[in-house]
Amino acid sequence: MNLKNKKVFLTRPYKVVYRDGDRIVKVFTKEHGKANVFNEALCQARVEESGLNIPKVLEVSQIDGEWAISIEFIEGRTLEELMKENPAELEKYMEQFVDLQLTMHANKAPRLTLQKDKFARKISSLKDVIDATTRYELCTRLDSMPNHTKLCHGDFNPSNVIVAKDGTMSIVDWAHATQGNASGDAAITYLEFALKDQKTADLYLELFCKKSDTAKQYVQKWLPIAAAAQLTKGVEEEREFLMRWIDIIDFQ
Repeated sequence: MNLKNKKVFLTRPYKVVYRDGDRIVKVFTKEHGKANVFNEALCQARVEESGLNIPKVLEVSQIDGEWAISIEFIEGRTLEELMKENPAELEKYMEQFVDLQLTMHANKAPRLTLQKDKFARKISSLKDVIDATTRYELCTRLDSMPNHTKLCHGDFNPSNVIVAKDGTMSIVDWAHATQGNASGDAAITYLEFALKDQKTADLYLELFCKKSDTAKQYVQKWLPIAAAAQLTKGVEEEREFLMRWIDIIDFQ
């Protein structure tokens, strides 16, 4: 496959995403690792089995010595773009966003990794970032949370929602998908909003709790756990913000 004349959709430190006709092609750097690439493709394929309407994995291949995943292209714009262009419509878009998340949570993908196992691995990997006492307390809190098996995205934010011309919404980028607790998934979404704008984050949390009939305090109990998990991304600009969420834990 020759990608020299293909449109670059997205660049990240570990991948470049191209448009190639009716597909997008994610080309990963060697540093990302073969196992990570195959795991991402496997996660997406397992979500496909849930019956949720998402872009399908078409191929895993090598391009110029680097591993790549080809996925169906979904025509449309991201919900993030629409929110920025139409700030007066933010609440309407946020309602649709939360409704889509709850539709996702109503599905199951029983062969996905357990969310609590993934959170625990991430917390345990932070030896150079947070001390042993805090890691222990985070894992204790995680252990105490109810075990659920809902389909969770792990990075559900408006940039991962594609809106077609007819208004149909599709969720993309399933690399972090797990089966677990919807409120744990919501905690990650809340933090991603809060990193950019606290009022938008508060609107999201209010709508999520109202529509899912979930106590706000319950989602908030997940926030230190979610913050620790997000720390493993190693984004230096986010570190201070995430550490504040970990530091305010009230371990009773």
